[in-house]
Amino acid sequence: MNRLGGMLRSRSDARGDRGSVSIYVAIVLVGLLVMIGIAVDGGGKMRATERADALAQEAARAGGQQLDAGDAITADRIAVDPAAARAAALDYLRQAGAKGMVDVSGDARTLTVTVTGKYSTRFLPVIGVTDMSVTGHGSATLLHGVNAPEN
Repeated sequence: MNRLGGMLRSRSDARGDRGSVSIYVAIVLVGLLVMIGIAVDGGGKMRATERADALAQEAARAGGQQLDAGDAITADRIAVDPAAARAAALDYLRQAGAKGMVDVSGDARTLTVTVTGKYSTRFLPVIGVTDMSVTGHGSATLLHGVNAPEN
């Protein structure tokens, strides 16, 4: 007992708690880093997906400008030249540093572009996630005459 009437703790009892706060902090810190990683890398993947969508849409527009001149001049129908449309859309993607596929509808009036890629994570490699796949879609439809919307 000490002068104030309380019991003193022995040195061996005090050593039993040493380091327990460090383990708790380490566990909480790892969990916090994983949560920050999910937020940061999740946002990064969303931005990469938005970029893929924008590239797909612009590539579809570039391909949609490749009209079949023979049909357009005679006013028989307005349609794209499928080979030229594919080439223009893929060239746009190549120049943008993206990869994708181009599909022309059977009536050659709608072009659909799908862009694929990967987002390299910044925080999630700590738990083994080094990249995430990203896909973007875009399409362009030719409108003419009665099919065109009025302003």
